[in-house]
Amino acid sequence: MFEHRALGSLDDFFLEYGKRREQGIFFYRINGYNDPIREFLVRYYEEARKTGVVIEGKIPNPDEKNLAYYEEIMGMQFQLNIGFLLTSLQKWLPRMKEVQRKNVADSIYDTLDGMRREGKNDNMLRNAYIKFMCWLYYKFERVVNQLGENRIPKILYEGNISNYELKFLCILSGAGCDIVLLQYQGDGGYCALDRDSRFSRKLELPGMGEFPQGFCIKSLRKEIEERENAERLYGMPPKLRNCTNTWIEGKGLADVLRPVQARGRDEKLFYNCFLRMEGVEDKLTYVNELYHFQLDMAGAGRNLVIVESELMPPSNEEIGAIRRKQYRDVNQMVADLIGNIILASEELQRILRKAFTDVVLEEAGDVAGNLNRLTNRTIYLLCWLKRFQDALFKKWESPQVACFVYLGGCRNENEALFLRYLSRLPVDVVILVPDLNKKCCLQADSLYELHYSESLQVTRFPREHADLQLSTSAYHAERELDTIMYQDTGMYRNQQYQKGVSATLKSIYEEIAILWDQELKYRPNFSVTDNVVTMPVIYAKVSGIKGGLTEPYWAGIKKLMTPDTMVIRGAPYLRPNNPNPVRAHAAGFLKNGKLQREKIKSHSCYTYGVLREEMQEHMLDKLQLLLDRKMIKGIFENGTEYTAIATVLNLNKEMQRMLQKFDFTKKNPKLIYINTSDTAISLEDGILTAFLNLVGFDIVFFVPTGYQCAERYLNSKNLEEHQIGEYVYDLVIPDFDTIPENTRRSWREKIFKRGD
Repeated sequence: MFEHRALGSLDDFFLEYGKRREQGIFFYRINGYNDPIREFLVRYYEEARKTGVVIEGKIPNPDEKNLAYYEEIMGMQFQLNIGFLLTSLQKWLPRMKEVQRKNVADSIYDTLDGMRREGKNDNMLRNAYIKFMCWLYYKFERVVNQLGENRIPKILYEGNISNYELKFLCILSGAGCDIVLLQYQGDGGYCALDRDSRFSRKLELPGMGEFPQGFCIKSLRKEIEERENAERLYGMPPKLRNCTNTWIEGKGLADVLRPVQARGRDEKLFYNCFLRMEGVEDKLTYVNELYHFQLDMAGAGRNLVIVESELMPPSNEEIGAIRRKQYRDVNQMVADLIGNIILASEELQRILRKAFTDVVLEEAGDVAGNLNRLTNRTIYLLCWLKRFQDALFKKWESPQVACFVYLGGCRNENEALFLRYLSRLPVDVVILVPDLNKKCCLQADSLYELHYSESLQVTRFPREHADLQLSTSAYHAERELDTIMYQDTGMYRNQQYQKGVSATLKSIYEEIAILWDQELKYRPNFSVTDNVVTMPVIYAKVSGIKGGLTEPYWAGIKKLMTPDTMVIRGAPYLRPNNPNPVRAHAAGFLKNGKLQREKIKSHSCYTYGVLREEMQEHMLDKLQLLLDRKMIKGIFENGTEYTAIATVLNLNKEMQRMLQKFDFTKKNPKLIYINTSDTAISLEDGILTAFLNLVGFDIVFFVPTGYQCAERYLNSKNLEEHQIGEYVYDLVIPDFDTIPENTRRSWREKIFKRGD
């Protein structure tokens, strides 16, 4: 009979009999879970399926037909001796070899003799013997015919084992089978049958926990089927596979700098890390550490890619370079798109293609069957891969590992998918989020995270000595005080936020004068979410004159003429034939509906380069929004989009200066447009005011005639109209310096200031 041996590692299960350190078999029960156990079970299941038996549930008891056939062939005789057992096995299982028959007979005898010593009578022993013989014939015949070979057959049993099942598995074990009991409910049921663990050993490994919800052989089988399906998609599998994070020591960048040769010695693995560091350990030294990190990477000759703040979306040219078709399903999509991954090294290409297949099939479960959305994400992934593959894999040879650093963290699922993909390649993926006010949306089980309590704003990775900016303790103390004073307190420091969105307030006419000179932070519905300011702004048209009385009408307008207010007296303000240096180049500033920002900023006609960088981006964001929403009639229909670009990029100096000093939490710039004549405002005026509304201006049109103004050009009804009185025509706009702010005394003045 075969001896039970102790494992050195789980890999020992897959050694041939002649190569085992101590020749024997393994009989183990598994009551807990971790990643190595999962990998082992996948591999063991495949072996059991090929060379043994997988038992899900119970071994079915012999039915009446089974017993009738056994009685017909074998009769009902029984003797507890080796000679009888050998003769019976030769007749019942004639294909067994002599040595196999001898091992099975010895093992059956040993088990039944043990039952006899426990007090079982002859009738009970006979019934057990017949049950075992039926199980051998109907369920395990192919196993007994492999016994004694160098490749040991495997049995995988799932669930709570019964007394007779355990005795039968002991027979197979003694005859030369490896056996694994998979027990999700723990060891209690088994120990009631084998209190001293005489028949099997309990597997104990570091880091074992409870089995995940829903884990079972059925789920393993599905996983294996999906993997086999994936292998059909990507072709020949690579020789190398990733070993991610198992070797790191939690030292952050020091782990990344660790030489590849010192990470592990298994030639079938490449050792990479997938790391996110949130916050900083020491504000005073952090930037200096980043600077020396990239120097050390260069000194080690490792390929390094650094991305700051944003992984720029693929350009139309990059997307157009991806060969693609229309697809019926995910498998067809993967099989076709994988052809875009072409590298000089065949092994590296196989690694990239396998990782691509695995990560896209996983992502398919997160897009709820939306094949178009998955296809778009996959095309983004391929575009970014093509963008960075030369830098990451230049002159690649195993076991080289490149490094991809993303400063700022993932902003959307497309970026997160790309980084999850990179983490399966010979690449160290390092995500740095030093500013705790920013969040990285990436989530992955394989991600190793380090969290620090200090927060630091770092927008550029210090690649050169000139980029190195160190700070004093006093500086950081002041920044911490800023955080205490200006975060969630209702107080804001100057230019604290760089992004804002305007929201038009719906109000009554009388509220315009109340809100007009009020800081944005005090207005209804002001908010700051994820460092984006929602700015409640006024965008209104006042038609008619209350009671036809012009004196209080003009006085009311004068009260709105604050230092932040620009006044337009008469229409049109901008004429189509006005000189505009941008007009001739506007068509080249737009491609496929998107502004070509770098081209705009580098052009000689672009005059906004002197403004704050964040204000330039804010203005271009709102111009893009104006186009995307088609806020002006004719955009992307008759060329009006080019008029919009030319108009917005040609603001006069007064407006530029108003925007330069604009703080999204304080008083916003304002525009009063007075039109008393029959002349309509121009298309350019409509574009200008719609844009200024998006940027954050308060805008009021005073139109005593009630004629249409900007609304004739707008696709939306954002412009709120207040009808305050009768229409009046042919008014002459007065010199406001001569207009008193109050034309009549209030009731308070009449009562309390009679002597004036």
